[in-house]
Amino acid sequence: MIPNSRLDALTDGVFAFAMTLLVIDLRLPDSFAPTSAMELLKALAGLHGQLLAYLISFWVLGLRWLAIVRQRIEPETVSLRYAEWSLAQLFFITFVPFSTMVIGRYPDYAPAVWLYAANMILAALISLRLATMTDHRGHDGERYDRRMGLVVIIVVALLSVAVSFVNPRYAMWAYLLNAMGPAFTRWLPGRSA
Repeated sequence: MIPNSRLDALTDGVFAFAMTLLVIDLRLPDSFAPTSAMELLKALAGLHGQLLAYLISFWVLGLRWLAIVRQRIEPETVSLRYAEWSLAQLFFITFVPFSTMVIGRYPDYAPAVWLYAANMILAALISLRLATMTDHRGHDGERYDRRMGLVVIIVVALLSVAVSFVNPRYAMWAYLLNAMGPAFTRWLPGRSA
């Protein structure tokens, strides 16, 4: 058995670190020396692709962290199996800054979209596994919302991959649908209060 408080501390630290690392790739070139305010504004506007990837990644990580916090694991200890799955999830969380950097720098290339989507899908699948390990806790509606929120992340990632075959530059916009996930899950049949 693993102390739950230790796993919680590690999880919080990994999420905080990953969310902080996301912003490191948002920068202007060191050699950039604007000669006017307009030139600086134009350069900042040129970061829009990287900024979009940062915003989406920060939002998704924030939603994942909130979902983990709401799982409310009450025992003071968790099984080694649960801890191992948690570590697998944290592995993919630590990979988010890298996949965000790749899609931010190379938004015109479908493999960048695929890398980002694969990272999102694998993290969500592991989160689904963790949710099934704790499904006996909480209300039916909360469990349903948690699982469906993860399904929405997976579906949106697959949608972004599909868009990447047509125009990779627009694929990341599909992730904005994650913001509608909570409203979407309330409309689906099968949800109990």
